[in-house]
Amino acid sequence: MKKRYLMAPGPVAVDPHVMSVMSEPLIHHRSPQFSSILTEVRKDLKYLYQTNNDCLIFASSGTGGMEASVANLLSPGDKAICVVAGKFGERWSELCQTYGVETVDINVEWGHAVDPAQVKEALDEHPDAKAVFIQAHETSTGVKHPVEELGRMIADKPDTVFVVDAISALGVYDMKVDEWNLDVVVTGSQKSLSLPPGLAVVSVSEKAWKMAEKAKAPRYYFNFLKERKALARETTAYTPAVSLIIGLGEVLKQFRQMGLENLFAHHRRLSGAVKAAVKAMGLEQFPKDPSEAITVICAPEGVNGQDVVKILREDYGITIAGGQAQLKGKIFRISHYGYLCEWDMIIAVAAVERALNELGHKVPLGSGVAACQEYFANN
Repeated sequence: MKKRYLMAPGPVAVDPHVMSVMSEPLIHHRSPQFSSILTEVRKDLKYLYQTNNDCLIFASSGTGGMEASVANLLSPGDKAICVVAGKFGERWSELCQTYGVETVDINVEWGHAVDPAQVKEALDEHPDAKAVFIQAHETSTGVKHPVEELGRMIADKPDTVFVVDAISALGVYDMKVDEWNLDVVVTGSQKSLSLPPGLAVVSVSEKAWKMAEKAKAPRYYFNFLKERKALARETTAYTPAVSLIIGLGEVLKQFRQMGLENLFAHHRRLSGAVKAAVKAMGLEQFPKDPSEAITVICAPEGVNGQDVVKILREDYGITIAGGQAQLKGKIFRISHYGYLCEWDMIIAVAAVERALNELGHKVPLGSGVAACQEYFANN
């Protein structure tokens, strides 16, 4: 018998209680009962986002929220600055180009965070840029970008909005949306919200709403203005993902009960233990500016990272993730969000030790596990 563990950076393991709540008999999306649930969910989303801004919900993956942000803020021929430091930074640039937006790409070496001076330079050279797009956490590399500093910088630009992909970051570490002047922040259900795929959430500032009222890019379903009108009626513009929104309500209720500081501390603790184990095993982390959302490990010399992923999945029943694009085979990634606890991290570290030994890279069995255990015991 093989037990399955999901420790990839999306989709993630979901609390069985939340799954059971979502499996209850379906209710109609235009009923007073659902409107009441939706209103409570939107209120709790503001708590998680630390914002007074409207939070819009779409039935899509997180990428739908990213596309909606481009389509609702910009017009064909506009100019946008995109921080490209991994696969998801590339996605911002690709989405802009799809809608006829001219992109100014700040290409950052994979594994490094963007230097705010690079963004300032781009803004100075392109004062007509209508938006700056970035990831809070670039999931493909494990890098954490200096979103707070950038938000404060861009706040001084009255005609430029700051758009943040926080799909794997919101709820993992502290992001003060209003205080940091983050105009549009996107998240998705399948990552840090600890749900199955199918929901995108977007917070929209007043500065961004003014831009949305003027934008001329084509949009129909992903329409901020329609959703804002529906929000005023305690409903959605189109048929929502009813069961997922009910599940989101349950997750957000748990987050409130835990408190944001404890929620962030939980993820820091899981991350710190695995990162301590990596060092104890004599391995290296890939990112120079690592996030607490994920640990990205360099495959040791002579080992293909995809083989580590394959052994864990097929032999041990543990799903982690490999590298993407030019990092394929060079790294493997262990997530710290979703329905995970310290014992899951210990299991993952133990499995990596065994897989590496099986692949010919000798790691003393128990070295990473001991470091993991010691970290948890002391923190």
